[in-house]
Amino acid sequence: MRLVGLGDATDRAVWDYANANGFTLVSLDSDFAEIAVLLGPPPKVIWLRCGNQPTAAVETLLRSHAAAIVGFELDATAACLEIY
Repeated sequence: MRLVGLGDATDRAVWDYANANGFTLVSLDSDFAEIAVLLGPPPKVIWLRCGNQPTAAVETLLRSHAAAIVGFELDATAACLEIY
């Protein structure tokens, strides 16, 4: 987020940026999952329920759920995907 000037932005500002730019949010933060339930997509939220992990572990987790992520992205009504 720092690279686009949102290092200190509110969750809503990040949400709005993702929505305006066609991004999916990937976060450990439940706040984005809650916003997704309230507002619906877009943007979509991938909520990582693994706690703080090294980058390599998060990469492995995301890759192991690649099929579910593709299905989630194709479902226009899906707002949040929880990955454990």
